[in-house]
Parts: sequence; C-alpha cells; structure tokens
Amino acid sequence: MSELPFFQSPDQKINLTKKGFYWNDRILQVLSFLAFGILVYDIGFSKVVQSGKLAVFYNFLLIVLSVGYTIRLFSKSEKYRTSRLVIEILIILFLLTAAVFNLMGFQIDQNFRIANLQIKSFLVNLLIFILFLIELSRLSLAINKLKVHPAVVFILSFLLVIVIGTGMLMLPNATTNGISLVDALFTSTSAVCVTGLIVLDTSKDFTFMGQFIIMILFQVGGLGMMTFTSFFGFFFKGGYSLQNQLFLKDYINEDNIGRINSTLVKIIVFTLVVEGIAAMLVYSLIDKGLFQGFGDRLFFSVFHAISGFCNAGFSTLQNGLYESGFRLEYNVHLVIAMTIIIGGIGFPVVVGYFNYLRHVFIGTKRMIFKGAEYQHIPRVVNINIRLIVYTTFILLVIGFISYYHFESEYTLKGLSGYGKFVTAFFGSVTPRTAGFNTVDMTAMAVPTVLIYLILMWIGASPGSTGGGLKTSTFAVAVLNTLSVAKGKERVEVFSREISSDTIKKAFAVIQLSFFVIGLGVFMVMLFNPEMNILDVAFEIFSAFSTVGLSLGITSSLSTGSKIVVTLIMFLGRVGTLTVLVAIVKKARSQNYKYPDESVYIS
Repeated sequence: MSELPFFQSPDQKINLTKKGFYWNDRILQVLSFLAFGILVYDIGFSKVVQSGKLAVFYNFLLIVLSVGYTIRLFSKSEKYRTSRLVIEILIILFLLTAAVFNLMGFQIDQNFRIANLQIKSFLVNLLIFILFLIELSRLSLAINKLKVHPAVVFILSFLLVIVIGTGMLMLPNATTNGISLVDALFTSTSAVCVTGLIVLDTSKDFTFMGQFIIMILFQVGGLGMMTFTSFFGFFFKGGYSLQNQLFLKDYINEDNIGRINSTLVKIIVFTLVVEGIAAMLVYSLIDKGLFQGFGDRLFFSVFHAISGFCNAGFSTLQNGLYESGFRLEYNVHLVIAMTIIIGGIGFPVVVGYFNYLRHVFIGTKRMIFKGAEYQHIPRVVNINIRLIVYTTFILLVIGFISYYHFESEYTLKGLSGYGKFVTAFFGSVTPRTAGFNTVDMTAMAVPTVLIYLILMWIGASPGSTGGGLKTSTFAVAVLNTLSVAKGKERVEVFSREISSDTIKKAFAVIQLSFFVIGLGVFMVMLFNPEMNILDVAFEIFSAFSTVGLSLGITSSLSTGSKIVVTLIMFLGRVGTLTVLVAIVKKARSQNYKYPDESVYIS
C-alpha cells in the first residue's frame, strides 16, 4: 500500500512538487493554445465568445490560466527578475478580473458600456495572443533536445509560420470576397519571406484584419521565427541553457556564446526603435488630407515602417507608393528608403558598429575624466562588416547614377530637381530586396530593367531582413575573380586573407541561384507561354531575391505558375544552400587525400 502524501520523505515530496510544476507548465501550454484557437475562431468568423456557452467556457479558461500562472510563480526552476515578476502578476490580475467581470455580467456606466466592452475585449484578445506567444517561445527553447540539424529547424520554422499565416488569411473576416487556398498560400509565403509579390490587392481584397495579419507575418518573417520566439522565451523563462545558446548562435550570427543574450536583445530593441522612429517620421511628414482619420494615418505609418525595415515591400495602397497623392511625398520616400537600407544592411553590421562606438565613448570618457590612457581593442569592425558596407555603398552609387541616366526621359521626365533626386535614390534602394515602387514599373527603360535584375540578384546583406545572393557573397566572388586574373594564389582584402571555405560557399550559392532562377523561368514559361520572357525573368529574379517588384504579371499567373513562384520565394528566403545542407547527408571526416590533378577551365 502506497504512503499518503504527508507521510512521504522530503526527497519524495520534492520530486512530487517538481512533477506538479512540470505538468502545470504542460497544461498552461495546452490551455494557452486552446484559448488562442478560440480567439482566432472568434475574430475570424463571428463574435461567438461574447455570449452563450462558449463565452462561459472562454471566461472559465481565463480563470484556469490565471491559476496556472500563479502556481508557476512558486516554481524554483523559474528565474524571476523584478520586471518579469511584475508583468506576470499583472497578467494574472488582468485575466482574473476580466473573466470574473464577464461571468458576473459586470457593467460600467451605461453611457460608455459599448466603448468599455470594445476596449476590454481588445485588451483580453491582445493578452491571449501574448500568452500564446510566450508559451510558443518557451516551447521553442526545447527544440534543441530533438537532436535536429539547425538548418532543418530553420526551414521548418518558416514553413510553420507560412502554414499558420495561410490559415489565418483564409478566415472569412480577413478578406472582403474570400480567397482561394493557392492565393492564401502565395500571400502568406510572400509576407513571411518578406517578398511583397501579390496576387490580390492588399488595399481592397483584404480587410483591416487581413492587413494586420500580413503585417505580423512579415514582421516575424523579417526577424526570423527562431529569433522572435527566442527573445520572448528568454524573457519569460529567465535565461538560456548552454544548449540553447549553442543552438541559437547560428541564427543571430554571433560566434561568442557569452553574448547570445545581449545580441538577441540588441536585435529586438534595435528593430523596434528603428521601426518606431520611422513610423513617427512618416506620420509627421505625410499629408493629413490623404487619410480619412487618425487611425488610417497611424496604421499606414506603422505598416510601411515595418514593411520598409523588413524589406517586405507590402503596401496598403493599390498602386504602392506610386498612388496618386502619395507619389509626390518625397520626404516620406526618403524615410522609407533609409529604413530599407538600415534593415537590409544586416544586424551583424549594426551590432559591430554599436560595440565599436560604445568602446570609443567609454575610452574617451575615461581618458577625459580619469586621465587613463586610451586602450585599443581588436578589430570589432571586421572584414565581414567592412565588405558589406563598402559593397552596399558601391551598389547604391551605381544604382543611383544608372537610374538617373537611363530614366531621364522615362519615369523621371517632368519631375522637379528634388523629385528626380529622391526618385533616383529610391530607385537604387528598392531593388535591393525592398519591393516598393514610386514609379510606374511598366514605364521603365529596358536598360534600367536589366540593371534591376542584377541589383535584385545581389540583394541585401547576410544577417539582415532581406534576401538575394547577399552583398558579401557577391564581393567575395568578385575578389576571387580579380585574384585569379592577377595570378595570385590567395584572396586578400583589408590586410586579411579570405578562407577557402568562404570562397567555396560563395560560388556554391551563386551556382545554386542560377539553377533555381533558370528552372523557375522555364517552369513559368511552361505554364504561361503567352507571357513575355523579360517580364517572367524579372518576376522570378524578384521572387528569388525576395524583392517584390513586378512588371505587372503577378495577378495574371496561372495556378501552376503561382505555386512555382511560391516555392522560389521560399527558397530565396531560407537559402538554397541551407536547403541543400538540410537534405544532403553530411560526409564523414576524410582521412585520406587523392593526388592533385588539373582540369582545363578555359
């Protein structure tokens, strides 16, 4: 006969308590997912949780969640900081208060009853979404226990968000006239892969709810699912294990394991700060007369700020930034262009220069106030950062000069001097995976279209929100070609030698990009033989490099072509080499070496 709980030994009580906390965590995860599912059903179909039996169950669920989070507060395995403790207590109190008030039919002043109910409903819905995100984030931190290759996890994380996004966009309340599965999949993939190609008009065919879903999708897709969830998991779990840190270092391009936490926080904070500043600038600079009210103007500013930073290219305007009235908002175009550049230059560059400026500031302060000697540190701004910055600058200059020259009698004709400058500058920025248009794309000169193909193919920088071949890959390939032409055995730049592994990866990525793009053009021409080859090539380059620019054929694609473009957008975002690494079995260490023999190349 088993002993009663109060007759158990101290060790048995400790084990029982641990099991209790463990099952409490599992139950919280299930209940938070269930509450989120009910919430999605409610906002996607009809307001069914406002009354009836489902409303009672929903409010009872909120009470159980508040009890579960209260139990979690006493778990010794949780590392609580003051900020986290305060937030979780507020979550518990709000859940409990909202549920009790709803069950008791509590009403505040009758004159403000409707407004109060709407605000309360919004806050509860927002809180349920946050709880779902918290539990999903905590669950994602345990993914390393599955012993799965990081490349597989990276790919599956994008697939998961795409599938969820497809389901969300198919909700009746997300569109004005419904949407097919293929179109929902295409739109979700375009948003998550921060591409911007659309088969439906974002401004007319999607409701505010649909546009909000799209915005969330490209925000998560721009940062990366693992980066996004790991941040919340870190905050609400109290820290990372060594396994978590080893698993995350590849996702955020941080070689120093000790800096994983701080780098992740910097990425999230930097993203929110840049997007917030961009939104405020757009809001203050845009003409108020273009909007119906404060809400429309605010949502436009936030949507385009996030879309710009994430290099997504989505717009709530029917013709993009070329919409009548918006096409002359040159100051807004400059703000969005700078946001695109910052988002596309890559987080490693931002973090590198942040660390460098921080060191200079601290060193200078010590030298002035304490009389200490200024201490230099190893190269924080390494060769990777310098290559990215130099290449980005050169491509922007070449793009600006080319656009200004070739478009002088086309899309720039009739504009003011300032208008020509801003339009040409924006035209050099947007093909670098951004996807916004301030001109009629079909009116561009052929030389400009061809230059756009090259700029789209190169794309943004590694570790950024953009796609494409990547600036550093292109730079390494060019440097290697110059070294071969000079007869040099090594590739050297900035007093450093580039490793042979880097050169091999660069040319592997280039070869795979040509293969995918060529196959994509072939397949689309097979499904839509009536289309112009240049238009199709532009579409595929745009899809692979997650740009989003089009010569106007996206909505005319057949179902087969839409599926092809969807796959190419996905491959362009996650990386063809990443997919290859994930599916090809890794070779064992080679303890042998065959004799060298030359192969004729030219």
